[in-house]
Amino acid sequence: MLIVPLQGREVFTAGDGTHLREILNPKLAPGMRYSIAHAWVDPGEASQMHLMLSSEVYYILSGAGVMHVAGEEAEVSAGDTIYVPPGAHQLITNTSDIPLVFLCMVDPAWRNEDEQVISPQ
Repeated sequence: MLIVPLQGREVFTAGDGTHLREILNPKLAPGMRYSIAHAWVDPGEASQMHLMLSSEVYYILSGAGVMHVAGEEAEVSAGDTIYVPPGAHQLITNTSDIPLVFLCMVDPAWRNEDEQVISPQ
């Protein structure tokens, strides 16, 4: 068994501008092929348009926003789960007055080189 407390995990900003704490990844749990991160977007902010070579699943913990995936958009809030296929252009916007907090699961595991930020047109 492996228990990883969220507190103490390093906070960093991903290439898309989302604030992250990686919780689990193959380095911490050998044999695991995916990664899980605790992420958030501050009120009134949005991630940058980006794509991942991996598939992603977002699970919204708190707040509300709009998820944009491959030309579609939908309102999301606590309790929603969103699947993002590999290579899909995506971004999430926080429309609430509290941080939009979510878990992000990436399969295969997140790697910086697998993320591509899409330049604004």
